[in-house]
Amino acid sequence: MKQLIVNADDFGRHELINRAVERAFNRGCLRSATLMAGGIAFDDAVKVAKKISGLGVGIHFTLACGNPVLPPKEIPTLVTAEGIFHADYVTFLKLYLRGRISLAEVRAELAAQLEKIRRAGVKLTHVDSHQHLHHVPGIVKIVLELASSAGLRAMRVADAKLFDGELKTFGQFVGRFGLNSLAKFTAHHAHRKNFVTPNHFAGIVAGEAVGENFMLKLIENLRDGTTEVMLHPGTDNKILQDFCQWDHDFEAELAAVTSPKVLRLLETKNISAVNFAALR
Repeated sequence: MKQLIVNADDFGRHELINRAVERAFNRGCLRSATLMAGGIAFDDAVKVAKKISGLGVGIHFTLACGNPVLPPKEIPTLVTAEGIFHADYVTFLKLYLRGRISLAEVRAELAAQLEKIRRAGVKLTHVDSHQHLHHVPGIVKIVLELASSAGLRAMRVADAKLFDGELKTFGQFVGRFGLNSLAKFTAHHAHRKNFVTPNHFAGIVAGEAVGENFMLKLIENLRDGTTEVMLHPGTDNKILQDFCQWDHDFEAELAAVTSPKVLRLLETKNISAVNFAALR
């Protein structure tokens, strides 16, 4: 049996991302999204999640490049002077490795993110994180404990392949190699705690967009079991690139998962588009 989980990250970060999730579900093969509790469009995302029957919603734990749920004064090591998270995972990891990130504050903030989604009435299917920080030793332990206490037993493992997409710089290679190693560490601990994970991960993690050709090639060569494809779809590149400060082709990813060619190939190959609930 072959199953495909197409998951949209950053659900709730911006309304144009929410519109893309809705469109990709209704017109395409997307069946899963992960909700960012501190996103400015959180309330709108909750409405979308409740409106779309069959959309699996996970929690997109966030510790970098976003807004905290707790008041900044309660988590001083996690935020800048402006009261927002540090700019990106590189900045976060540098502070973490220097012992300047409080794991007690990490636990409190992630617990608050879970609680905010629970109060909103969204039933969660799985766990992942913004910029894959749930793979970091120490943090993965907290994530597994919080997820377990919330009754969640499914998790992304971003076991990124070194040569998916282009490798333009040595830094990209090092980043993928590091994530690949941390993902194996995460999978080991998650499985010991009886969590389920997809068998394969196919998102491109170095910033490139997942295009139609990538999806067609992936489906043609899909391996047995369940494969997750990580996406960041959106409906307007200019607005989202400015807002996210990220030169990403959001529109191309939306087009890829709503492509008639992609949908026909899935049907021809008898491959089911599912969400993380199917892993149970």
